[in-house]
Amino acid sequence: MAQKLWEKNVKVDQAVENFTVGKDREMDLYLAKYDVLGSMAHSTMLESIGLLTREELTHLLAELKKIYLLAERGEFRIEEGVEDVHSQVELMLTRALGDTGKKIHSGRSRNDQVLLDLKLFTRAQIQELATLSNDLFQVLLSQSSRYEDILLPGYTHLQVAMPSSFGLWFGAYAESLVDDLQLMLAAYRVCNRNPLGSAAGYGSSFPLNRQMTTDLLGFDSMDYNVVYAQMGRGKMERTVAFAMAGLAATLSKLAFDTCMFNSQNFGFIQLPDQFTTGSSIMPHKKNPDVFELTRAKCNKIQGLPQQITLITNNLSSGYFRDLQIIKEVFLPAFDELKDCLRMVTYMMQEVKVNQEILQDEKYALLFSVEEVNRLVLSGVPFRDAYKQVGLEIEAGNFTPGRNIRHTHEGSIGNLCNDHISVMMQKVVDEFAFETVNTAERKLIGE
Repeated sequence: MAQKLWEKNVKVDQAVENFTVGKDREMDLYLAKYDVLGSMAHSTMLESIGLLTREELTHLLAELKKIYLLAERGEFRIEEGVEDVHSQVELMLTRALGDTGKKIHSGRSRNDQVLLDLKLFTRAQIQELATLSNDLFQVLLSQSSRYEDILLPGYTHLQVAMPSSFGLWFGAYAESLVDDLQLMLAAYRVCNRNPLGSAAGYGSSFPLNRQMTTDLLGFDSMDYNVVYAQMGRGKMERTVAFAMAGLAATLSKLAFDTCMFNSQNFGFIQLPDQFTTGSSIMPHKKNPDVFELTRAKCNKIQGLPQQITLITNNLSSGYFRDLQIIKEVFLPAFDELKDCLRMVTYMMQEVKVNQEILQDEKYALLFSVEEVNRLVLSGVPFRDAYKQVGLEIEAGNFTPGRNIRHTHEGSIGNLCNDHISVMMQKVVDEFAFETVNTAERKLIGE
């Protein structure tokens, strides 16, 4: 059995080891290639301050690239008896390079290693979320423009209220994604700062060049204060989780609308048959299971910030093993949210719209406000016009005019989709992902 990085002569009790390691070996597979990237940057810095020779660095970088490619192909494994990804990488280097592999840990702790791995992993996941969110945004905005003149009922209190349109409906969710990515951008700024060099939370007596590793890894800046760098464990995850929860809330609401609008009682939209599932007993059923599962998954993700808060609550400064548990709820959540984004984008591209909804007389009262406004424009005071139309409705004498003319910004006749598109592009550009991507490509020699 491989020795732990921290183990001396006394062997830890097996039950204690199993409990303390928990799901770390499984969770650390998410972090493998990012641990290697961090080791590449750290090794390069160690050579610059004389703790590695040029020859040793050359050998280390060559071996680290092999491990990186293993992780890229999904072939990296943490061996039985090896505690975590950090131990596995160091073990592989030591097997290949002997004592040179043992030198790589100088000037760092597993504490700042995992901090770094989490930040590198998270910023890569945010890049994928931003790309997928923008993909969905483009579909929604396209559908908004395509169906801008097709009316549907608007609701308040789930009661028929005023005319809306598919242009407004699709466009509303598109603009919601802009705000979601604005919050994600703020979370990305918190994430994209370098904690490496904080070691166990109190720095190092080695003359580390933290700016060098910051530049090599493409970070915006570093977490300067080493105590704060460690205090950021959990805080970064919680901040990103809040941004993920915002995005999940938009998807959940869209999923609810879609399920409701697709039902026979509404009949506003129709999902293609191949996008629905059937019943084991009712042969007519076409169930919107994708949107129901999306709603549930996204509602679960909205609980993620609270889970992380409860794990980290009331911890003093410094490291605690409690923080390990965050990985179990945080790391897998990205895949779940990305899957939901992909499926909703796919579905929204193919949804069919009912273009004759308002021909049904049950929606006649939708146009009552239009009649009130027409009277006001002819000189009748608003309160008098409101009462006149209300009395006509009560007496059953109201005959709606179905002509709609809304011209102000963001209304049925003036969606402002061009402005919303510019807003989204500005947010996407502010992430400046190419800076990070270029740094990582250069580090691994691509």
